[in-house]
Amino acid sequence: MIPISDATVSSRLLTLIASVVAIVGLYYGRQVLIPLALAVVLAFLLAPAVGWLEKCHLTRVPAVLVVLVLAFTAVASLGWIVTGQLMDIVDQFPSYKSNIHDKIQSVRVPDGSRLKNATNTVSELSNELSAASESAADKKAGKTSSRSGPIPVQVTQPPSNAPQYLRVMIGPLTGVLETSAIVIVFTLFMMIKREDLRNRVIRLAGQDQLNIVTQAFDDGSRRLSRYLLLQFLVNIGYGVIFGSGAYWIGVPHALLWGVLACLLRFVPYVGAAIAAVLPMGMALAVFPGWHQAALVFGLFVVLEILISNAVEPWLYGAHTGISSLAILVAAVFWTMLWGPVGLILSTPLTVCLILMGRYVPQLGFLEVLLGDEPVLPVEAHFYQRLLALDQDEAREIAESYLKEKSIGTFYDSVLIPALTLAERDRHLNLLETKTADFVNQNTRDLIEELGERSLNGDEPVTFDENKNNNDQDDSGALKCDTGFSQSDPDCAALAGLRVDCIPAADEADELVAMMAAQLLQRLGCDVRHLPVTPRANLWNELASDNSQVVIVSALAPFAVGQARLLCKRLRQRQPNLKILVGLWNFEGGPAKAQERTGAGVADMFATSLEQAVLLLSGTTPEASKRAQSDDLPESGAFHEEIATTKL
Repeated sequence: MIPISDATVSSRLLTLIASVVAIVGLYYGRQVLIPLALAVVLAFLLAPAVGWLEKCHLTRVPAVLVVLVLAFTAVASLGWIVTGQLMDIVDQFPSYKSNIHDKIQSVRVPDGSRLKNATNTVSELSNELSAASESAADKKAGKTSSRSGPIPVQVTQPPSNAPQYLRVMIGPLTGVLETSAIVIVFTLFMMIKREDLRNRVIRLAGQDQLNIVTQAFDDGSRRLSRYLLLQFLVNIGYGVIFGSGAYWIGVPHALLWGVLACLLRFVPYVGAAIAAVLPMGMALAVFPGWHQAALVFGLFVVLEILISNAVEPWLYGAHTGISSLAILVAAVFWTMLWGPVGLILSTPLTVCLILMGRYVPQLGFLEVLLGDEPVLPVEAHFYQRLLALDQDEAREIAESYLKEKSIGTFYDSVLIPALTLAERDRHLNLLETKTADFVNQNTRDLIEELGERSLNGDEPVTFDENKNNNDQDDSGALKCDTGFSQSDPDCAALAGLRVDCIPAADEADELVAMMAAQLLQRLGCDVRHLPVTPRANLWNELASDNSQVVIVSALAPFAVGQARLLCKRLRQRQPNLKILVGLWNFEGGPAKAQERTGAGVADMFATSLEQAVLLLSGTTPEASKRAQSDDLPESGAFHEEIATTKL
């Protein structure tokens, strides 16, 4: 039997070898793969139009032919117009010579300036180094500086007839025409036989992978089609606005600059900038001043700000699935493999790689490296920054979370899970004492600060993400809103309830007890939390306080035994005391927590602060009618489990 570690290393080695082979295959197979990739992109882009024609009772083949003919006719017509305008620029370029010369003279550095002297010095040193290197090379080759004979000159004969002239003109375009023809054939076949291709890929993956392959196809087709279509529409709109702006400014050949802006914007990051530089250069060459070039630059800046920060986030959603760094790295990678075509296709191809990483376990690293989803959960991120002794960034993570969620939700979803991670590392001897003290102290400071905010009315402490705890009623009194997802408990049920929150074992349990006490105090309870003290002091504290309920705070799964022992002693000393065991962050809900702690140990069990508050709302006479009528507020997916453990 192969050890698990050896199997893992072998799997990673095979994945690395397969990745290298795939990259080599992508490079040497680019003559076939580039047209294939272009055809896939065009098929996804044109599929909605074909689908619309099919809904209009047109069969598949005529619909595909109509869409392809219209698309390539539009592209060819636009290309013909753009080529004509480029030829006009080439013909008119000599007339711009004097204006360009004046612009160069206006920016030339005056003689005698420090910058000019430094430039001349660097130029002279460069010439001397070049001459010295050439002389050394000639001596090494046994040559002299003088030539022994005349330099041969090769004269190119012009084409003598029409076929030769046509061959000279079309020769450089042969590769482009061949690629275009292959792309058309591939696109036609893919759009006509798309179901057959889909079924063949599913068959290759195996019938036992039907669920995964179906999800991958649905996710890929939806994301790629939507992204490509929206990007195409956005870039067309960008080109129209940019070309119209150039026409209004007076830059010649505005149609050309609009088309180039539309096409170059498919190139990540640098494409739009290049599209702006070209008409700026045209404006500098045509107009005597700098005003028109500045207007073109201003138009570019305004369009980029509006489209990048408003239009694209609104259309694409919160994110496109690719991180910003991944877009840049992918652009460089695909450009090195496939040249300019790879640069244009880099984003769609990267989306495909992310989908492969999402649905193929061996390629999961691709989604982590390229995707824009948070790699670390917020609780792990918060704890990691505390491990790095970076309290400032940890505080920023907390503040960012609290901008959208309440303090109660923050405690249940972030702070308690982070403390669980710290306790796990501490019990495994992976956490130094100094670091553990730093984590606990900063957590304590944060809890105290949030408690001051909630008491001052600066932050809501409820668990409801859509409600604000600071609303007031007509009388001006502060509304008591516990906001448990679907309905609110009667806040009078908790008003005046005397509660003691005690830790089961160590400081982490004490910190969660602080959180519970803080939330209950805001809801009107007469509550106090006790620190980690010797048991003799604890009994004295409890004896001096006529509390109605005791919350035993235990961070699962490490303090279960201590919580069980503490509850038994509490039951022996004060039989009439209501005991709620908070086995925080315990998987399985209150029923499993009761099973783990033991039957009869406590009256109530909760695994989150929200559950604890819900259970306490049924411990007072004011809530007895609601408890008897099963009118307990529901809270998420665990309300059924709470109903089984209420008094």
